[in-house]
Order: sequence, then structure tokens, then C-alpha cells
Amino acid sequence: MKLFAAGALLLVTGLAASFAATASADEESAASAQWEQRSTVLIAGRSAGTEVYLVRGDDHSVHLSFNDRGRGPDTTVRWRLDAHQLPTSIRITGNDYFKSRVDESFSNERGVANWKSAAEQGSLAGATAHFYVPMESPPMFIGVLARALLADADGEIELLPAGSARIAEALTIPEPGSKSRRKRELVAYEISGVGFSPELVWFDADGAYLGVVSDWMSVLPEGREDWLQPMLAAQAQREQARGLEWAERLAHKPGSALLISGGRIFDPRSGVASVASVLIIGERIAAIGDEASMPLPAKVERIDASGQFVMPGLWDNHVHIGNVDGVLHLAAGVTSVRDLANDADSLLARVGRFDKGTEIGPRVVLGGIMDGPGPLAGPTKVLVETPDEARKWVDWYADHGYAQVKIYSSIKPELVPVIAQAAHARGLRVSGHVPAFMSAEQFIAAGADEMQHLNFVFLNFLTKEVPDTRDMARFTAVGKHAAEIKPDGERERRFIATMAARHTVLDPTVNVFEGFFESKQGEVDPGYLAVADRLPPQVRRSLLRGGLTPVAGDEAQYAKAFPSMLRFLAALHKAGVPIVPGTDAMAGFALLRELELYAAAGIANADILRMATLGSAEVNHRSGDLGLVAPGFLADLILVSGDPLADISALRKLSRVIKGGVSYLPGELYPTVGVAPAP
Repeated sequence: MKLFAAGALLLVTGLAASFAATASADEESAASAQWEQRSTVLIAGRSAGTEVYLVRGDDHSVHLSFNDRGRGPDTTVRWRLDAHQLPTSIRITGNDYFKSRVDESFSNERGVANWKSAAEQGSLAGATAHFYVPMESPPMFIGVLARALLADADGEIELLPAGSARIAEALTIPEPGSKSRRKRELVAYEISGVGFSPELVWFDADGAYLGVVSDWMSVLPEGREDWLQPMLAAQAQREQARGLEWAERLAHKPGSALLISGGRIFDPRSGVASVASVLIIGERIAAIGDEASMPLPAKVERIDASGQFVMPGLWDNHVHIGNVDGVLHLAAGVTSVRDLANDADSLLARVGRFDKGTEIGPRVVLGGIMDGPGPLAGPTKVLVETPDEARKWVDWYADHGYAQVKIYSSIKPELVPVIAQAAHARGLRVSGHVPAFMSAEQFIAAGADEMQHLNFVFLNFLTKEVPDTRDMARFTAVGKHAAEIKPDGERERRFIATMAARHTVLDPTVNVFEGFFESKQGEVDPGYLAVADRLPPQVRRSLLRGGLTPVAGDEAQYAKAFPSMLRFLAALHKAGVPIVPGTDAMAGFALLRELELYAAAGIANADILRMATLGSAEVNHRSGDLGLVAPGFLADLILVSGDPLADISALRKLSRVIKGGVSYLPGELYPTVGVAPAP
């Protein structure tokens, strides 16, 4: 099919005109930069860095640098294009998001492509119409791909090392603030094949690349930052339309009562599974027991669960919901989540759609983030410096249905008791990162109900080595010193006892630290080995990047870090510290790995299943209607083709997920986001 040929011509012509507009006729000027575009990197709407694009003759380059809480890349990308807008050479140098060295190269000479980075190396003969996607692509490289797709006859190009990309015009909006008499519009093109969902890339009214936008990170030309909100609004409308279509097609709503017949029903209170049937009427469980003695309605839709393990839906207590995450969560059996930092407006709207059934997604407990201002502030607009500001935002969160306040790393330590007192007065829980210049013991004493991330437990014993935990040191110090911190040490035992006595909850996100300390460049992150081959090719590539790079001489200590973390986790559980599984990682898949790691730490499978169901419901004050397969409870449950009491990995073998009495089939959900169903 002949797509976008005219659009491609306009685009390429427009770009050429833009470049030529600043070019000089004399050779000396021609050797200098002919065109430059400076863009602002925005994180949660705040300026965090720059992306500078230069064109000098046939040479293109981008320098990308931004600061995200002490993390962030500093890379330079240089490339050349052929007549079809396909890269013939690429070189990337600098450091990546986690400060590891980057040296990536690609060349295509006479149809022989070669590429190399720290994570992969390959070649392909006959690569005459292929586009190499760099491992460390800057945001604007999606614009380079868009140009190539638009210049292509049918709008589809094979990608290197794998996959293919397609383009389609997605939407247009009036140019914000335009006073031109003629209609000027921004155009967004949708590129499929590079992730779980299509990527939207924006061009201006003259056909020149503009940028990419999202609630999390956006890149727009300097002076165009105020275009962000109209662009986000337009994208949100398109996502909502797609979400509605999926919900209408993939949600199986029973026309009558629903009977789950003859499965092994798991009870988190006893840790035992017994054969019984479950009757669901509407969104709640009406009865459970022997089907023969159960008063059944005249019309019943029956699902044979013989030989299957039936249990409450899973919880992920640490997510940041976005885009297609709702589909990925439900496909993995996650029927409830706790969102711990997000754009408030878009999150509240999305949760409303989940609850109405106009978008596929789990139930959401809202946690509102709060941080202090400064260069290492977290991804939020809620930045407080005074007690009055803190109280104002606590009230705002309480008034908008939030159940929890999450304190972040740049909050002044003296504000923690103020926040805790105000939050508790409004019935909100308090959790978070332990703020810089404060120990975990002090954080708990100041009123925190919960801590996020197991590394902050370790940092409690490293306050002299790492007083400021706002940057990469909160990870690297754990890599260097975790093996020295033993759960049977005197100070460690006292701290564990304090957490247990105060019922301080821990959301450990150990899957993240497996990635930091166990993942090697060029090898699939061990947390995703079981699913990597099912993921979209470019998503799978991202799993090859590797974890943190130790400073020379610290390699042996880093190798001991993650086993030390698992031992400490087991000791916390044994002492009675409440643990709620959370991930802060890839939706759905990361939770299943989180639970497998608890088993690897030596925690009993029955205890793990309780943590992920009733235990999470209790912590989130939802145990009155979630966390059990019992009469009166919401009908959120999963059917497993295996026995997770014997092997926790059996949770990967789901046949059906039910949320509020509505059934979803993982085999139908996964293909909508480019994931192959489980074998």
C-alpha cells in the first residue's frame, strides 16, 4: 500500500528548507553548523536538561543531557543518512542513565550492516532498506525513524537488529497560540513496532520534527514548552479511544450468574487450598462451597475449573500506571495496585475509566508523592518547603481520594513528623523513601508507617558513608557495603525488632535490585528470562543493557550485594515485619518475578501468596472486600493451571483473570500489546 508519499515529500522538503534557511553561501560557513535545534527535556513538566540537534553538511548530531534525581544520560550521537533517510553510520559516546560508559557504533556499507555496543554485536548482509535502532537512542531518534518511514513507499521498514516499524498519521491539533491567518496544525504520527504500544512523534506545521511528550518525560524545542499540555491532551484522547475499543472487545461480561466449578480454592488465612465452587452474582461472590448444596439462580454461566488453582487476584503495591500498563497488569493476574507517584490529573481520570470499565485495568489505591525543591527533586509538581505547604498538600490528597502520602528523598527531615501528623489526622498512611540526612530509624520514629525499597533498610546502617541519599549513592553504596550488613548483627537485630514491634511495613521491590546487581551487559536481565522471547523485539533488547557498573575494585562486593539483600528480607519476614510485594518495574511481569525472589529468599509459598493477596489488602485498608475468595467479597480472582503452593512460578500459567465478575483471558490481552501469549 502506498502510504504518506506526499506527506514524506512535504516533510523532507520542509526539513531541507529549514536547514537551508540558515546556511551561508560561502564554503567557510557551509563547514560550520547549518542548523541547530535546542530542546528542553521536561520531567513531570519541569525542565531537567537539554537535547541539542546540529546539522553540519551531511553530518547530524545530538547531545542529550538531563538530571533525574542524580541519574540521567550525557551522550553525544553522530550519524549520517542516505537518500532514503536511513542511517549509514551512527556513533554514540558518553554515559547512560545509570552513568555506565556508552560506546555504540553502527555502519552500513554497500548493504552490509554492522553494529556493536557493550550489550550486543551483530551484522547482516543485504541490509539495503533497514533502520538500525540504537541501544542508547536519544528521544529525537524517533523523529529520525519517522522521517525514514515517511519517505518509504509503503510506510514500513525492517528494523535492526530485529522487528519492523510502521507509521500512520494519528492526529492533528491547531498550533497553540498561532496568530496566522492560515490554518496551522501540529501533526502526530504513530509508529508501531518499537514498544508495547505505538509511539507518537510530533511535527510542526512546516513539516519539521517537533518532539515527543508524555506525563513522565517530554522533549520540546526551547520556547515551545507551553505546547506540552495541548499535545498531552490530544494524545490522551487517542489513548482513551483505543482503551475503550479494547475494553469493549476483550472484557467478557457474563449475561447471568457465573459459577467457577470444582477448582482448588486458596484461603490466605490458612494457607490451604480445598476443592469447592464459587458463585458470582454481579461484581461480588455470592457463595462458596459444594455446588450440589448451593442455591443456584435459574441462569448460570459455568466455568469448569477442575484441576485449577483458584485464588484472590494479586496486588502490586508499587506502580506508576501509564499507557498500556492496565492491560499488562490484568494479563498477569494483578487485579489491584497501589500507584505511588503520578500526574494527578491523568491518574485520576484513568482510574475513573478503570472503575467504569471503559479502559482495561486493575483497581487502584492512590498514593500521592511529596518532595522538597532542588536539583535532585523527585518527579512531581508537589514540592514543599514549609509546614503549611506540607499540610496543604496532605489535605489536597485526602480531599481527592488518596489513601497514602509518599515522602520523597529531598523532603526536609524536620517536615516528616509534620506530614505524618497531618496525614494520620486525615486517615492517610505515610510511606516513602527515607529523606536524605535522615536514618530509617528516625523516619519510623517520626511517624512513617512504611518504607519503599529494601535499599533504605541497608542505608540505615550507612549514614556516615552516605548521608545524602538523593542521588546514585543510594544504590552504589548498597552494592559496595551490603555484604557487611548482616541480619544477625546487634544493631541490625535491634532495627528489625523495632520494625516488627511498630508493624512498619516494607515494600522491598527486590526485583529492581536483582536488575542492578545481577544483570550483566549483553545478557537478558535475569528477572525477565522466562518471558523475554515473548516480548516485542525492541523491548527485549532493553533487557540486555545490564545493571550498575561497579567502581574498579568493588566488583567482588557488588557480587555479594543481592544475596545479602535476600537474606535480610528473609530475616525481616521471620521477625514478623509486614511485607507487601511491589515492583516499580515492568507492569505485570515484574510482580511475578518479585514473588519468585521471595521464594528464593526462603519464604514459604503460602506466606508469599498471603502477602500478595490478603496481606496487601490489610495494609491498604481493603480487607473488608478484597483479598479473599469468600461470600460478600468483590469477585477479583485468578485461575492458575498449576499449583503455586508447590512452585510459585506456576502463577505464570494463568487461564483466566476475573475482576468484579468480568472475565479476561491472558491469551487475548497479551497480543494487543505485542506480547506473545504464554505457551
